[in-house]
Amino acid sequence: MRILITGNMGYVGPVLVRHLRSRYRDAELIGFDSGFFASCLTAAKTPPESLLDRQYFGDVRELPAALLEGVDAVVHLAAISNDSMGRRFEAVTGEINFRASAAVAEAAQRAGVRNFVFASSCSVYGAAGRSARRETDEVQPLTAYARSKIDTERLLEQMALRDMVVTCLRFATACGTSPRLRLDLVLNDFVACALTNGRIDVLSDGTPWRPLIDVQDMARALEWAITRERENGGLFLSVNVGADNYQIGALAETVAEAVPGATVSINAQGLPDRRSYKVDFLLFEALAPAYAPQVPLSESIATLRECLSSMDLGNGNFRDSENMRLKVLEGHLAAGRLTPDLRWATPLH
Repeated sequence: MRILITGNMGYVGPVLVRHLRSRYRDAELIGFDSGFFASCLTAAKTPPESLLDRQYFGDVRELPAALLEGVDAVVHLAAISNDSMGRRFEAVTGEINFRASAAVAEAAQRAGVRNFVFASSCSVYGAAGRSARRETDEVQPLTAYARSKIDTERLLEQMALRDMVVTCLRFATACGTSPRLRLDLVLNDFVACALTNGRIDVLSDGTPWRPLIDVQDMARALEWAITRERENGGLFLSVNVGADNYQIGALAETVAEAVPGATVSINAQGLPDRRSYKVDFLLFEALAPAYAPQVPLSESIATLRECLSSMDLGNGNFRDSENMRLKVLEGHLAAGRLTPDLRWATPLH
């Protein structure tokens, strides 16, 4: 099996590559990445890319068609990956997350790729009220990032897919450890706050809901999707993937209980975050029972605590570190390495 992974040098990619290598030792694993976050290694003794057969660098907006020759499955992770980056680079988010994703899918179809997997997001539900959202429910994307995800899903569904099986995995908010750790994710941020400051400051009133999934369980879901048959869910499928739903305030309290001495401060007078959504994961559990999430919240917190305790988090100033993806991009821009449309000032070779 030949598998191409775009955006493999982000947060999810290294965990996915490790998982696929353990599951398919003879598979040909190919990575394609811009390299924006290549230096953001987290206590990794060897580069995660050493498990790949080939690593290519380039802009996903210009993915070489030749890389798709003979490929059985594409895992499309490449994206401007969260709301804060989407606000800072709104136009580029549309270019990369939507238009480039469509172009990659069309090229994969022409090349005869069997399975195309798109990493989508539960954030498409936006302000979703109290009931858990199902795949057939109305979406209400509130950010450039969320809009780019649902726009891509809709375009993929409209494409003449012929024999290419397309799976859009609407992932819950990611958490857990990775060789390229991100701390701009709610659980990861809370654990870092508890360890470095001894206090978790919840800026909202703590009532918004978020679904969570450990990055290890994301890798397992992606494995299922690259081998999914059309009889199991149809030629095109959008499906919610996550473990459980948590209110932000309660999640902060759970983290504080796991870190001795940590306290929680909730801004009771704060306005609730409009991004509040509970999500129903029953369809994924029915289609892929052997791949349902296995990592409990307590384990995600414990592994994060162990990982972060071994790191220098800058005396609590971790939000100014390269563990925050927006800070990395802003650093590249300030140094003149990137242009405003997020292209390398000096092309990669």
